[in-house]
Amino acid sequence: MFGRIRQTWQAVFAWLWPVDEALARRTLSESQFVLFQTMTRSDRQHHLRVLKRLRKQGYDHPSLAVAALLHDVGKTRLPITIFDRILAVVVKKLLPQRFACWSQGEPVGWRKAFVVSANHPAWGAEIVATVCEDEMAVWLIAHHQTKHPATEDAEASRLLAALQAADDAS
Repeated sequence: MFGRIRQTWQAVFAWLWPVDEALARRTLSESQFVLFQTMTRSDRQHHLRVLKRLRKQGYDHPSLAVAALLHDVGKTRLPITIFDRILAVVVKKLLPQRFACWSQGEPVGWRKAFVVSANHPAWGAEIVATVCEDEMAVWLIAHHQTKHPATEDAEASRLLAALQAADDAS
């Protein structure tokens, strides 16, 4: 939970820190970079922290780098406020059954934050698939919040675990 508090602090004060657009531009294709720029400043900073953490740990897989920089792009489909994001995270952590119930259905009214939180990985994978032929990157984005996805691909499992750990820590 401390990590989530830190992420909230970073999001609220995102305007204080620059976004390393050059790193994202070097890592992504032009069309992927356009997607990167559609995210909020705080999300772009978060994604860059994820990528830097992975690289510091020795990961240099191109699919993982793309997923690190675009894993939350699905949140751009239906933007929500930082306060709605906090609410969804807290409910998911403390009341997972309520979260599962409230995240079903149409993303309207008070349920919107829960629906966006639950569905943004799939939405992000759909969006990224339109500009990226890298099936591994798309798979990583689609599953970045899935605890134990069904796969027999050991490399995919290893990369997903690294992405999830870096995401949680960043």
